[in-house]
Amino acid sequence: MPTLLKIDASPRGDYSVSRNLTTIFTEEWTKNYSGTVVERDLFKTDLPFVDVPWMMGAYTPAEQHSPEIQKTIKISNDLVDELLAADHIVLGTPMYNFATPAITKAYIDHIVRVGRTFSTSYEGLAKGKKLTIIIASGGVYTPGAHMEAYNAESGYLKQIFGFIGITDVNIVLAGGSNALNTGEKTLPQVVEEHKAAVVEAAK
Repeated sequence: MPTLLKIDASPRGDYSVSRNLTTIFTEEWTKNYSGTVVERDLFKTDLPFVDVPWMMGAYTPAEQHSPEIQKTIKISNDLVDELLAADHIVLGTPMYNFATPAITKAYIDHIVRVGRTFSTSYEGLAKGKKLTIIIASGGVYTPGAHMEAYNAESGYLKQIFGFIGITDVNIVLAGGSNALNTGEKTLPQVVEEHKAAVVEAAK
């Protein structure tokens, strides 16, 4: 039975475009595959930034870990285990200032681990998985759009997940949420604009 790992990185809760779209994706994926869904809400996860105890844990054998290091590296181990157990991953994230939010970057720093998701010879160890990334943004960055060149997030996410071996990547650019702030559109209207692309990605 396949496993889907659903990761949400938006702080907006029910008012989030990306969270609404990952929910649609998950519902459609479940219809198609009848698999298991594991949910990871990054805003309900303690994601400390990388520090010295974390580095000591990541670069030394587990049998050498002190209680402090064990505690520090545990969340990273849990996140890596989740990722490696998944067949398909859907990541819903905002775009902040044309790039990846700090919370999404913190997650990435925890899962890019030598000996776990890439080897000492820089070979990705998380191969054979599909990844769908849903990027919600105020502006529109689709190919041909006026602001297309400002999108630094898509390339980075594709690069870093490719580095750990996940190369089957589909990115859904869910732009245009500025219309919510101005009152020109409602949340359901903005979500509906991107629903077809999300449903297609869940096949």
